Amino acid sequence: MKIRSNDHFKLKIILLGCFTLALFLASFLVGRYAISIRTVIDIILSQFINIPQYWDDTLNTVILQVRLPRIVLAILVGGALSVSGASYQTLFKNPMVSPDILGVSAGAGFGAALAMINGATWWEVQSVAFIFGLIAVIAAYTIAHFFGGNTITVLILAGIVVSSLFHSLISIIKTLADTDNQLPSITFWLMGSLGKGTNSDVLMMLPALIFSLSLIYIFRNQINTLAAGEDEAITMGVNVPLVKLVVVVSSTLMTVSAVSVCGIVGWVGLIVPHIARMLTGANFSKIVVTSFLVGGAFLLMIDDIIRGVEGVELPLGVLTALVGTPVFVFLLSRVKKGWT
Repeated sequence: MKIRSNDHFKLKIILLGCFTLALFLASFLVGRYAISIRTVIDIILSQFINIPQYWDDTLNTVILQVRLPRIVLAILVGGALSVSGASYQTLFKNPMVSPDILGVSAGAGFGAALAMINGATWWEVQSVAFIFGLIAVIAAYTIAHFFGGNTITVLILAGIVVSSLFHSLISIIKTLADTDNQLPSITFWLMGSLGKGTNSDVLMMLPALIFSLSLIYIFRNQINTLAAGEDEAITMGVNVPLVKLVVVVSSTLMTVSAVSVCGIVGWVGLIVPHIARMLTGANFSKIVVTSFLVGGAFLLMIDDIIRGVEGVELPLGVLTALVGTPVFVFLLSRVKKGWT
């Protein structure tokens, strides 16, 4: 029975992988410039093997410098937020927990707004957002350590306090911002967008993502055991404080690296882990892989819709909220029946 269950899981992962790959290629066809799928594949392959160029140099730029980084970032950001949400939900044993529970998004948002009001470059905005996202989580963890002994309840409350503080600071920054240029930029960033994504952003995000996913993979069995309860985990020989720290550190790095690149994108980290559980069950090792693939494909589809609308760049966070709201209502009905 166990072998058969693993076979079913492998089949689902293969199907999800194939769907994500097909969506990846199809996403290159969305946009102002009409490009055939063969040309897209040849342009990408020409970076690795010798293919005679039969396309215009403009298409080279569109595919490699504009669409490729945006598509890759959509997959990485969606996957990172989904895995982060799944990890937090498992740690806190709460189906309504999202990646910004410890104030990451609010801290990063304040950092970005602070940089924008001081005329920073796009790279500086991302860097300051990353730093303040980390500061927010460190502040929440410090408050929980000194006042509650790192208990889960106090950690969540500390995150709410820190998030509220940074949201207030964001409001102050928006009040002081120039209404002609700075305020629109801050507002649009806070709603999320992949429009400014570059290959440099992909390279900036990859180290934190690889490191965090590696940590979660190494401790996947201990995290799975912790999901059954701290007392049971201690009985099984799990170092509970260490596992908690690993989940918080890895989830924070993934979330802050994603938010610093594309702004605040809600609902992905809340909803996708539940979809993953419905597909694979409650095993954390399976949830992580499924969450990454489903989250990446989900955010890529949302961004394709945005790129497909001509004449306006819709905020990414707004569309994820529009899709996420009815799904959230469905999740509420599941909470009444319990959550595992």
